[in-house]
Amino acid sequence: MSRTFVVSTGCDLINCIMPDKSTSDLSSLERKFYQLIISRLDGDKIRLQDYREKIVGLVKKGIGGFIIFGGEKDEMKTFIAEIQALAEVPLFIASDIERGVGQQLRGATHFPCQMAIAAAVDRNNTENAALLESAVAAIAAEAVDIGINFPFIPVMDVNLNPDNPIICTRAFSDNAEEVEWYGLRYVEVLENAGLISCPKHFPGHGDTSVDSHIALPVISKSAGELMHTDVLPFAGAIKAGAGSIMIGHLTIPSLDSRPASLSKRVITGLLREGLGFRGLVVTDALNMNALDAFGKASVEALHAGADVLLHPADAGITVSELMAEAARNGIDEGLLGAALKRISDAKAGLQKIRSARAGYPEHRELSSRIVLESITLVRCKEGVLPVENTGAVQVVFAGDEKFFGKSPLKNHCGSVAPVAAIREVKHGTILFAVFTSVAAWEGSSGIEEEERRKIREIIGKAKNSIVVSFGSPYVLRHFPEADILIAAYEGTGQAQEAVMKCLRGEAGFKGRLPVRLDNFPPAK
Repeated sequence: MSRTFVVSTGCDLINCIMPDKSTSDLSSLERKFYQLIISRLDGDKIRLQDYREKIVGLVKKGIGGFIIFGGEKDEMKTFIAEIQALAEVPLFIASDIERGVGQQLRGATHFPCQMAIAAAVDRNNTENAALLESAVAAIAAEAVDIGINFPFIPVMDVNLNPDNPIICTRAFSDNAEEVEWYGLRYVEVLENAGLISCPKHFPGHGDTSVDSHIALPVISKSAGELMHTDVLPFAGAIKAGAGSIMIGHLTIPSLDSRPASLSKRVITGLLREGLGFRGLVVTDALNMNALDAFGKASVEALHAGADVLLHPADAGITVSELMAEAARNGIDEGLLGAALKRISDAKAGLQKIRSARAGYPEHRELSSRIVLESITLVRCKEGVLPVENTGAVQVVFAGDEKFFGKSPLKNHCGSVAPVAAIREVKHGTILFAVFTSVAAWEGSSGIEEEERRKIREIIGKAKNSIVVSFGSPYVLRHFPEADILIAAYEGTGQAQEAVMKCLRGEAGFKGRLPVRLDNFPPAK
């Protein structure tokens, strides 16, 4: 069966690179498929001539854009400008900058995770709300300065599973209305700056116990439950004008047996027809293991209604698969045309981006203030705080060992050792620094049972015990017998310094816990 792949969008941006041609002209169709793809760009490789030539080659083939991982901000800024100048159609330059541009690029500002921001910002306090908008505006200004036009933020998952290995502190809260409120501030500020916001991971990755980088999560929830909780923030983001939505690799049997990112029922049915979304639908990264059992994921995602195929393992192979599908089974010209039209419209809208002064020193100060105001005193035994002589405190490290070596706690406290090395308790006050980090492919946001048992054993021998979670606040639920419980949300040096200031009484504990923990018995 012959098909015509002519896409009459009426948009000069698309027609300048994809003029109407016959089905025999496969190069035209090939360019259209390349335009659907956002490929990986490793910032630390752009000094290599072979790698630069590879990226330039993709630009010349008509690649839709790139997602940036790593690199130095000034080098990346220059390189982005170079490839944008080469591109016949403007490139999407995307990046996962949930914790600010500094999460990816050295020299840019590292902001705290979303859960820490929710802990620091009381939405009922006008001054606090302004602090949030200043933070998002700072992230937007740095993105614009460097050339990122498609920030993959905010995370709008509702973290309903305390053991979620991939969302956890990336979420604002376990409360859908709270997530919606914070997320909408991001959407509004980013869109007003001319950037494309990207709420993720629809229809909600917060109630999972599996990392979708490793395997396919299954959410056993009714459609009604899903709409009442997980989908609620996304519905709000759509009404607020979010330019795109990222689809998660997860299966909800009440909606479809197929992963959401490959499901026409989810993308076309629920998102487009049910919620009225008219913007770009972006898949989560297509190199993730969650889709291993589902054939050619890019082909199936396009059939399901996705517009942007994110981070396939190889862009050239993906285009070959799409070309083969077009020749063998056909690809609906209306579906492809609609995807290209939405991409074209989004790229035309990027002309609205307004340059803003990226005040990096001021942004670092703002980040430090938010971190300090996020530190949350979850439980406190009377008479233990403030800790006047931190030099007499014994620090016990637990959890993710990568934080142990350079921890600034070593500069403030007496002795420091990992929990496995503790044989006896010599100090009156023991501070347990428990580090966890939510990261792709690692699949865990907690600590091992053996470490939990050892910590509880030492708590029983200590005169005073302080447990600080530098990461997932849910870790604290394992230590109800501790005198002091503190949530710090991440293990950065900035967070550790902030905790020490609060412990010494140099700053107050101003954070609010954004999630529910098990009830603790009262401290005595």
